[in-house]
Amino acid sequence: MRTLLFLLIAFVAVTATLSGLFLIIKPDGTLIQLPLAVLKETPFKNFLIPGLVLMIVVGGVNVVAVFYNIQRYAHRYNWAIAGAVMLIGWSVVQMILIQNVQWLHFLYLGIGVFIILLAYQLKGKWAA
Repeated sequence: MRTLLFLLIAFVAVTATLSGLFLIIKPDGTLIQLPLAVLKETPFKNFLIPGLVLMIVVGGVNVVAVFYNIQRYAHRYNWAIAGAVMLIGWSVVQMILIQNVQWLHFLYLGIGVFIILLAYQLKGKWAA
């Protein structure tokens, strides 16, 4: 279960950090083929701010979680849960703002919930 948790938070860390970086580099979304029309109902004119939030908040917390899991830090599962909460929060806010739901939202929401359940189990809160 530890390996699965590590793989999931590493996946989120890499994809969130890279996606955020790509949105920062090209705020018009062309680097990841994301049209600006997606933002028409949001307060954003381009993807710069969402890219920063994605990279720093979602990616950053999950990178810390990966690092702490590698080091077997005592609070590593709390960091995994925090990263999952950031991921779920990002997904929910994104769906509300763009007023659209795609399959990737469900994938990342599912990963976030699964990370929380795994980390909670590994903390010893549930009997296996």
